[in-house]
Amino acid sequence: MSPVTRLRGLKPDWLSDPKVWRTEILAGLVVALALIPEAISFSIIAGVDPAIGLFASFTMAVVISIVGGRRAMISAATGAVALVIAPLNREHGLGYLIAAVILAGVFQVALGALGVARLTRFIPRSVMVGFVNSLAILIFMTQVPEMLNVPWPVYPLIVGGLALMVFFPKITTVIPAPLVSIVILTVITVAAGIAVPTVGDKGALPSSLPVPGLPDVPFTLDTLTTIAPYAFAMALVGLMESLMTAKLVDDITDTRSNKTRESVGQGIANIVTGFFGGMGGCAMIGQTMINVKVSGARTRLSTFLAGAFLMVLCIVFGPVVSDIPMAALVAVMIMVSFATFDWHSVAPKTLKRMPAGEITVMVITVVTVVATHNLAIGVVAGSITAVVIFARRVAHLADVTAVADPDGTSVVYRVTGELFFASSNDLVGRFDYANDPKRVIIDLSAAHIWDASSVAALDAIETKYAQRGKTVEITGLNTPSAHLHDKLSGELSGGH
Repeated sequence: MSPVTRLRGLKPDWLSDPKVWRTEILAGLVVALALIPEAISFSIIAGVDPAIGLFASFTMAVVISIVGGRRAMISAATGAVALVIAPLNREHGLGYLIAAVILAGVFQVALGALGVARLTRFIPRSVMVGFVNSLAILIFMTQVPEMLNVPWPVYPLIVGGLALMVFFPKITTVIPAPLVSIVILTVITVAAGIAVPTVGDKGALPSSLPVPGLPDVPFTLDTLTTIAPYAFAMALVGLMESLMTAKLVDDITDTRSNKTRESVGQGIANIVTGFFGGMGGCAMIGQTMINVKVSGARTRLSTFLAGAFLMVLCIVFGPVVSDIPMAALVAVMIMVSFATFDWHSVAPKTLKRMPAGEITVMVITVVTVVATHNLAIGVVAGSITAVVIFARRVAHLADVTAVADPDGTSVVYRVTGELFFASSNDLVGRFDYANDPKRVIIDLSAAHIWDASSVAALDAIETKYAQRGKTVEITGLNTPSAHLHDKLSGELSGGH
C-alpha cells in the first residue's frame, strides 16, 4: 500500500464525502440549538449562572470530540451531574463546585484506566431496554413544564413542529427536519408577533468565550475532603450515563466504540471544563439521539461543531437565538422521545413471549429511573434485580440423586448443576445422614463449584457424616472446581 493510499484511509469521512460533510454540519447546528435551553435549565438546577452551563456544554462537546471513544456522541452539561453537585454549590459556593468538577475528571481518568468500562458487558439486555424506555419517558417529562400555563399559541406551534418533522423528510432529507421546524416556527412567531416563551426567557446568553483559570478555593486537605464525595459521585454517574449512551449508539449505528477511551475522555473533558469555569457534564442522551438517530450524524465533526456552534450562536447570534420559541425545541424533543422509545418491547406479542423475569427487570429499571430522575440508579436497580432473578433460576438447576450400592455398604450421591451461594445453601439438606451406610460417595462430575459457599456446604456435609462415624469421598471434580476445593476446604470455619 502506498503512503498516499494510507493517508487517504486515515482521512475523516467528512473530508472525502461532501454528503457526509453536509450532514455533519447541519446535525451539529441542530444539536447546538437544542443544547442552549437544556444547558440553561441544568444551570438553574445546579444553582449557577446560565453561562456556567453553556460554557460546560461548549468545552465538553469540543474536547470529547477529540479524546472520546464514541464518534457522534454528544457530551455537555447534564441534569444528572447538576443534581449531584447542586448541594455542594449551595453549601460552599461556585469555587468548590468547579474544584469538584476537576477532581471528578481525575477520578474518571483513573477509573477508565483501571478498566471500569468493561463492567458494561454485565448489563443485561432487559436493563438496556428499560434504560432506553425510561430515557424516552424522561425526555418527554422534561418538556411537560414547557407545555403548562403557557399562552394558547404554544400548542398549535408544537403540533405544527411535529407535523413538519414527520412530513418534511418525505420531500427531502438534505436538510434535517428539526432544523427546518425550528427555522419556520421562529420566522412565524417573529413575523406575526406571537407572544410565546422563547429561549431568551430561560436566561441571558454569554457574550464572550470562557477564560481558563484555577478554582477560587483554598488548596487544603479540608477542601479535598469536602469536594471528594461529590466528585466521586459525579464521576460514577457521569461514567455510567456515558457508557450506557455509547452502548446505545453502538447498537443504533452497528459499530463498536472504545469504552475505555470514552471513560478516560470523559475525565479529560471534565478537567478541561473545570479549568474553564464550567459545571461539568457527561454524555447527553437526548441530544445524542438528535445527532445520531434524527440527523444521521456518524463522525466526530458533528460533536465538535455542536460545541463550536453553541458558542457562535450565543456570542454572535444571541439576539436571534433568543427569539427561538421554546415550542419549536419542545417539538424536537418530543419527536426524539418518540423515536427513542423501544415500542417493540411493549407490544402485546412481545410481552406474551418474554419471560416474566425479563419483563420485571425492564419495569423495575423504568420505574426506578422515572421515580428518581437518575438513569444511573435505575441501571443499578435493574442489574441487581436481574442478578437475583438469574441466581434463583440457576439455583433450581442444581439437583442431587442417590443410588444405593446393592450390598448396602455404600451410597453414591450424584450432584448435577452449578454450585454457588444460591444453590449450595440447599445442598446440605439433600442427604440422609442418619440412614446412609458407612461409606458415602459424592459424585460431582456433572457439577461445577463456583464459590466459597459451595466449598463450605461440602465441608458441612462431611462434618455431619463424620459426627455419625461415616466417611465421605468426593469424586469427579473438574480442574477449576478441584483447585478451589483444595484451596478452601477445611479453612472455612463457618461451614462446620
